[in-house]
Amino acid sequence: MRVLGIDPGYAIVGWGVVEYIGNRFTPVDFGAVTTPADMPFEQRLAAVYEGVSRVMRDYSPEALSIEQLFYQHNQTTVIGVAEARGVILLAAAQCGVPIFEYTPMQVKQAVTGYGKAVKKQVQEMTRVLLRLDKVPKPDDTADALAMAIAHCHCSRSRLQNMPLR
Repeated sequence: MRVLGIDPGYAIVGWGVVEYIGNRFTPVDFGAVTTPADMPFEQRLAAVYEGVSRVMRDYSPEALSIEQLFYQHNQTTVIGVAEARGVILLAAAQCGVPIFEYTPMQVKQAVTGYGKAVKKQVQEMTRVLLRLDKVPKPDDTADALAMAIAHCHCSRSRLQNMPLR
């Protein structure tokens, strides 16, 4: 199974493609789509859409694993992230890639076995599972790889195999 994990944003969109065969993870590729802060917001959204669409065309994932939007403090940021997330979901729909959403706690549980793990624990376990020399940078890329791993672990359940969109 080939899974594209996405950590949504509008300044940095982390992405990671993971192949999962026989309980073994293989990193295919990973990186980030970035937009400059001085770029008009609608152009940033277009760049996110184009970048994510290109990744999907290049790697032909069988599933997109993306974090459910979590609102904590900054209302302005959450709206922008929601809009960026919308263009990411649109790109997946137009590429015919099924979308699966996970909460931060589900990702932590799937990657580390502990739903309240801290970010460094998740990143280190991601590095170990993918047999990487170091944790990928930026952090958004490491988070995207964790999203892909989470879907691989969660997809074992028939209920989890049903896309939300």
